[in-house]
Amino acid sequence: MTLAPQRADVPVTIDESKCIDGCTLCVDMCPLDSLAIDTSSGKAYMHVDECWYCGPCAARCPTGAVTVNMPYLLR
Repeated sequence: MTLAPQRADVPVTIDESKCIDGCTLCVDMCPLDSLAIDTSSGKAYMHVDECWYCGPCAARCPTGAVTVNMPYLLR
């Protein structure tokens, strides 16, 4: 399965160039299990379009690969 490197229509985006292959810190932190690891690339991606915008996934990422795209009204 081919994944788009950046998607603006989902709450959480992952910069694959910064994402550590096999790291699961962001996936482990998500209370909704919205993130997953792509088995072919070993990189994280958002597999369901739900998010509480809580931010632990981005805060826990050691390389800054995870970005939470908060809606305008929540900022």
